[in-house]
Parts: sequence; structure tokens; C-alpha cells
Amino acid sequence: MIRINLLPFRAARKKENIRRQISIFSLSVFLLAIALFYYNSVLANQVTELEESVDNARVELTRLQAKVKEAKALENKLKILKQKRKVIEDLDASREDAVRLLDKMTEVLVPGRMWLSSFSASGTSVQLNGTAMDNKTVADFITKLQEVEQFSDVNLVVTSSQEYKPGVNFKSFSINFNRTMMKPPPEKDKAQN
Repeated sequence: MIRINLLPFRAARKKENIRRQISIFSLSVFLLAIALFYYNSVLANQVTELEESVDNARVELTRLQAKVKEAKALENKLKILKQKRKVIEDLDASREDAVRLLDKMTEVLVPGRMWLSSFSASGTSVQLNGTAMDNKTVADFITKLQEVEQFSDVNLVVTSSQEYKPGVNFKSFSINFNRTMMKPPPEKDKAQN
């Protein structure tokens, strides 16, 4: 019978398996190192890109904050201009209102029988001082004032007799009343005129 010595073959096979395992392990470690290096470089690129985008966002934020400040300054200027415009409109309306008030006062005066010596209007309050021929003229004047729809709370504060000439007496009076802003009369069509 033939004898075959398998021991050296098994030892060689065992050495070959150990070499193969070492090669596979070394190759695995090398591939793992390459994969980790690649992953690290990808993450480093992402970090760099994110840092750049954060820097760009900060620059954009600074630029936008400057624009917001500019917009707020413009809003404040616009608000001030609106307030000034409203004041001008109010002054213009009150200027016209004073003219309309004086016009209405000339309509309610009793002509030739009374005279106003002082007239003051402050806001909605009006105070009149004047002289009339008699008490009936003062009463007629008060009645006319009460008939005007923009006037309310007409009150005769005081009336007194004053001697103008011997035998000629006039009545001094003081009247207070409230008023509302007088609107301009509606304009007539120019085509009708």
C-alpha cells in the first residue's frame, strides 16, 4: 500500500489560510481606512459648505438689518409727514370753519338793533359780548342762535342796562354756546350758472 504523508500539505494549507486571513484582514483594514478617509473628506466638505453658507447668511442678515433700519426710518418719516399733513388739513378746515362761523353770525344778527363788541371761539365753545337796543332784540338774537343746527346749549350769561346818553339805555349782554364744525356748503354745478 502506498503511504501519503498529508501532514506537510496540511501545514502548508494552514499557513496559506493564515496568509489569506491576514491578507483579507489587511485589505479590509486598508479599504476601511480608505472609506473612512473618503467619508471624512465628504464631511469636511459639507462642514466647509455649511460654514460658507452661515457666513453668507450672516452677511445677508447684516445687509437686511440695514435695510430694515432704513425702512423703519422711512416709516417714521412717513408717519411724521402724515401727522403734518393732518395738521395742515385741520388748520385749513378750521380756517374755513372760522369764516363760515362768522358768516353764520352775520346771518343771525338783528341788523341795526344790535352790535357785537367781542367774539371768541375756542374749540367748540363760543362766547359773545355785545350791545342791543332792548331786551326783545337780545331775545330775538338768542332765538335765532338756537335755530342754527350747528349751535347748541345757547345760554344768556348776563344782561345789564347801560346808559348811552341821558334817557337812552342800551342792553349789554354776554352769551355762551357750543358749536360743531361747520361743513362747507355743497358747490353748485358750474353748468347751471
